[in-house]
Amino acid sequence: MTKIIGGTATMLLLAACASTPGGEPPTATATLQPASGSQVQGQIKFTQVGPNRVRVTGEVTGHQPGLKGFHIHEKGDCSAPDAMSAGGHFNPAKAKHGVTPAVGHAGDMGNLAFSDAGRATIDTTFEGLTVSSDTPNGIIGRAVVVHMGTDDLKTDPTGNAGARAACGVIG
Repeated sequence: MTKIIGGTATMLLLAACASTPGGEPPTATATLQPASGSQVQGQIKFTQVGPNRVRVTGEVTGHQPGLKGFHIHEKGDCSAPDAMSAGGHFNPAKAKHGVTPAVGHAGDMGNLAFSDAGRATIDTTFEGLTVSSDTPNGIIGRAVVVHMGTDDLKTDPTGNAGARAACGVIG
């Protein structure tokens, strides 16, 4: 009986290893720095959880309460004081602006909800992205931006979310 249990345990272990090839999934982070004279800052983590699915987690602080636009931008350059050096929304498929990367363009991540204390957390999975720099929908080397205003989830191409409050390069 010991051999059967041991054999079963070995088979289960091999099956578990086979289901996660290569070990840990790819991850990337972005440290958000204030832009446009704001006090907004934070940390965002991106984890690959499927072939074209990325889990986005993190915390952002220092913003006014309410919904604020949250997007991936095309260039990994946050050097301008207003973060305009990050370019427009990441949109490799030239899609219309929408609610999420699966519905709109690759950079669409909707809004972050900031509390009365100026704090927002995120833990959401988005379809249509990869934690890569060598795929058309790859986000490594791009920028993540928190805007001053609410993304209306329809105005093309920006969502009418206003100026950039914080910017961080994804790497």
